[in-house]
Amino acid sequence: MGSEYFLIIIAIVFFLYGLRIANQYERFVVFRLGKYTTTKDPGLFWIIPFIEWTSKVDMRTITASVEQQEAITKDNVPIKVSTVIWYRTVDPRKAIIEVLDVRSAVVQVALTTQRTLIGQHSLDDVLKEQASLSRQMAIKVDEATEPWGVKVERVEMKNVEIPASMQNVMAQKAEALREKRARIIKAEAEKEASIQLCEAAEMIVRNPAALELRRMQMITEVGADQNTTTIIMMPSEFVSMAGSISQFLKNGAKS
Repeated sequence: MGSEYFLIIIAIVFFLYGLRIANQYERFVVFRLGKYTTTKDPGLFWIIPFIEWTSKVDMRTITASVEQQEAITKDNVPIKVSTVIWYRTVDPRKAIIEVLDVRSAVVQVALTTQRTLIGQHSLDDVLKEQASLSRQMAIKVDEATEPWGVKVERVEMKNVEIPASMQNVMAQKAEALREKRARIIKAEAEKEASIQLCEAAEMIVRNPAALELRRMQMITEVGADQNTTTIIMMPSEFVSMAGSISQFLKNGAKS
């Protein structure tokens, strides 16, 4: 009887030793005598102790920061870029069998892809098209990691640092562009104003009374400021007559 109880206890311990529990976000890859047999889904399962063993795989999205690296743009400008990658395992068997360290492998692929991609674009493109470059990088990294059972969901270039000397050059360029736009706007405004003045002059020529109305308006505007300026109104006919008299006197003196 004692030996039977002992065997029962051994059997119970043996059974309990083989029990495993997988959480909802986990998968267990089972190996039997070194060979892959199956992948266990979430829940309670049992393996043969000492003959089978498991490797756990986390199926949740993982965030990996790619350390800041220096790269050379297409126009030979050295910059430092840091990147963040979001990825998850979609095939636990490949993630265990095909690669030793998934996280390290994904980060290294991202570093290589980042340097290559930046080397194909100028500094202006890197600064202006970061979203587009991030999408291209995500596609390329995803293609490289697909054999490992990894899906790259998103890549973001979170920081781009350029040399201080280049920052000064870019600031001067931006200031020059702003001054250029200001001069163009001012020139366009003067052009429009000259067109309006020409049209106003033509209207005054066709209707001389408009000039007198403009003079009256000018007097009103000057008087509104309550200043000490004195304005003497003289009809335009007087000015014309004075000019004629002056010309007549000059001609008489010559004769």
